[in-house]
Amino acid sequence: MNRSRFFRHAMVALVPAAAISLGLGNVLAQTPPPAPPAVSTPTPPAPGPSATPAPPPPATPPPATAPVQTADPFGEQITLAPKTVVVMRGNANWDSAFDTLIDSFKALSALLDKQGIKPAGNSMIVYTATDDTGFTYLAEIPVEQEPKNLGKDMSIGKSPEGNALKFVHRGSYDNMDNTYEAITNHLDDKKLEAKDTFIEEYITDPLKTAEDKLVINVYVPLK
Repeated sequence: MNRSRFFRHAMVALVPAAAISLGLGNVLAQTPPPAPPAVSTPTPPAPGPSATPAPPPPATPPPATAPVQTADPFGEQITLAPKTVVVMRGNANWDSAFDTLIDSFKALSALLDKQGIKPAGNSMIVYTATDDTGFTYLAEIPVEQEPKNLGKDMSIGKSPEGNALKFVHRGSYDNMDNTYEAITNHLDDKKLEAKDTFIEEYITDPLKTAEDKLVINVYVPLK
């Protein structure tokens, strides 16, 4: 995994109703026998059978409209607001980057759980420097109550603020190279100059979500 280049640059058709034909047999009226001479009242003719109209076929309901999925933001301009965060500094090699970041999140989460403090936002990684072999970073979890008895490499601080571009990555951490390549191309096309840092906000909990199901917002601060 190498991101150092980034620093350098959805009808159901209506079914026609079947034609319904009503076949009625010919009704032959039987001729009544001749009336006896003593009877003067003629026998009334038998009424012919009445035809019952067939009910109309039920109307086919209109097909359901599939929900429209909007595209994820790509290069959306936003303003980051600073948040109070508990921070853990670290460094990692690209080959084991995700495992290292997970270890930092576990350490911070354990600290908060032990003190009964709930996170006030999504976990974040702030990349502070990169090269071809690895990077340094700040793992951050927003809090409203500051924890005590911080562990090694931990501190209380503020998350980044200011103007930035927002991008969205879906999938594994290792596949983020494609996302960062697209970000670099976007910056080049728009002739935008980014700061030498970037932020990943984990919309899905990295400690509970399968790696290939991750959703990560990437923020690129602008100069």
